Amino acid sequence: MNIILFLLSFCSKAGLLLCQLFAQSPSSVTVELGGSVTLSCSVSKSYSSNALVWIKQPSGGPSTSIVSFKNNAALFHGGFDNNKRCAIDRSGDSFNLNISNIEASDVARYYCGAIRDTTVRFGSGTSIRLKGSGSVSRRVEQQPASVPVQPGDSVTLQCTIHTETCAGEHSVHWFRHGSGEALPGLIYTHGNRSDPCESSSEPGLPAQGCVYELPKRNLRSSDAGTYYCAVATCGQILFGNGTWLEFAAGSWLAGAGVVAVWALAGLGLV
Repeated sequence: MNIILFLLSFCSKAGLLLCQLFAQSPSSVTVELGGSVTLSCSVSKSYSSNALVWIKQPSGGPSTSIVSFKNNAALFHGGFDNNKRCAIDRSGDSFNLNISNIEASDVARYYCGAIRDTTVRFGSGTSIRLKGSGSVSRRVEQQPASVPVQPGDSVTLQCTIHTETCAGEHSVHWFRHGSGEALPGLIYTHGNRSDPCESSSEPGLPAQGCVYELPKRNLRSSDAGTYYCAVATCGQILFGNGTWLEFAAGSWLAGAGVVAVWALAGLGLV
């Protein structure tokens, strides 16, 4: 049984070298039922000799490993091993996933990456959407961008999900990226939720909004860092821009971005 234990993360809008190791473009594709699509992934030379993977992240459901590629051989996993609709194109720096005869169950976000040191570093992902299903406006907002604090203080961080509409469950994850840390750490998960969101009348915002809070009590210097909210919903993973807990004494500047990392088990490659 393939079990994927994921540490969800992302690249900041400013971009980071590690985030450019796997270039996925465009961010989303719209396909008709029964159609075909090629999900493109360009792999950095520094990772070209590692085991490569494609992961599927449906909205409100568990992530699944589609295929791994090592020693010039592709190994499909789980329900994809007998699925003739999926194929891999590995040539040069390309590691593309071809899906034919598109079905409704293919609506999800797809990530390519490579295994190194028991973890997988991923690109930013590409979402498959069905033609005629309509576009949905969604974004995650974190305010304020920074909060000045003192040791012993308490603070409540907020994450607001703005969305027109979306059927199905969603999950919310919080990460902290500390000074000098190469990777972010998952600190809390709200789990799968299907609660209705409250209506918003604020001009320029989508009609629905869900607010999630992360209380922090009796702060210590070890709590310093930038806190990010990530939401898996509607076949996408959305990220806030982060809130920086700024300690008045010995404050530090968090890095410009963090890298998408998923911890995997059960692939038989590490």
